[in-house]
Amino acid sequence: MKTRTNSALASLALAVVAVASPALAQDGAEDPTVATINGEEVLRSEVLELAENLPPQYREQLATVFPQLLEQVIRLRLVASAATEAGLAEDPEVRERLEARRIDIMRNVYLERALAERVTDDLVKERYETLIAENPPAPEIRARHILVETEESARDLIGRLDGGADFAELAQEHSTGPSSAQGGDLGYFANGQMVPAFSEAAFALEAGAHTAAPVQTEFGWHVIKVEDRRTTEPPAFEDVRDQLRADAERDVVQDILRGLRDSAEVELVTASEEEPAAESGETPDGERSN
Repeated sequence: MKTRTNSALASLALAVVAVASPALAQDGAEDPTVATINGEEVLRSEVLELAENLPPQYREQLATVFPQLLEQVIRLRLVASAATEAGLAEDPEVRERLEARRIDIMRNVYLERALAERVTDDLVKERYETLIAENPPAPEIRARHILVETEESARDLIGRLDGGADFAELAQEHSTGPSSAQGGDLGYFANGQMVPAFSEAAFALEAGAHTAAPVQTEFGWHVIKVEDRRTTEPPAFEDVRDQLRADAERDVVQDILRGLRDSAEVELVTASEEEPAAESGETPDGERSN
C-alpha cells in the first residue's frame, strides 16, 4: 500500500510537464495569491517550487500549464490537511519516517559541506594540469585494414589496390574482420594500441598509402591503408571541468568513508558455522532439508 501511494503521488507530480517561465517569475519580490483553500492562501511561489522538480527540458511552458500545476498544489494541500485532521502528526509511523529522513538529511549535509570545503576550483585545476601532463600530445593515425586467412589472398588484394581498386569496397567484400561493414575503418588509434606487427606496419605508412606486402598477426593476414595522420590535442579545461570535479568529489567521498571506517571499531558478527541455514531450507552440508 505504501509503495502504491508513493507511486501515485510521484506520477501526479510528474504528469505536468513544465517549469517556471520568465513571464511569471520576472518580479522576484512579488508573490501573489493564486488560490485559497478553506480560507488559506496558495502563493505563486508554491506552484513554481513544484515546477522546479520537473525535467529541465520542460522549463518553457509554465504559462500554458500553470492551471494544472496549481491544481496539483491544491490536491497536495488537501491531502496534507486530511492527514493532519486524522491525527497523523503524532503517529508513530510518521515519526519513524521523519527520523529516518532527518538522518538522511544529516548525512547529505555532512558530505555536501565536506565536498564544498575540499573540492575547490584550485583542486579541479590541479587535476586538469595532471591530466595534461599525463597525456602529452602524441601521433595518431586513422587506418583501414582488410583481414584475410592466407598470404596469397592478401597479395592478390594488394595487386588490385595497386591497380586502382577502392580499398573500402574490397574490405567490405573480402575482409573477415568485424570492421568489414565499415569498409575496414578502424578509426584513430595511437601507436601501441594494436598488436605490435600491425602498429609497426601502419605507423610506417604515409597518409593515403597502403602496405606493399601483407602483414601477419595472430589474427591472420592484413592489408593496411592509412587514411590520415594527426597529433592529439589536450582537451580544453571547460570541456572536462565538470567531469574532473565529479571525479574529485567521488575520490573525496571515498577518502572520507575510509577515514571514518578506519577510525571506528567495527566488528562483523556472522552466524556460527554449526548453525543450519534455516531460512534457505538448507543444512550446513548444502543438502536440501525436507
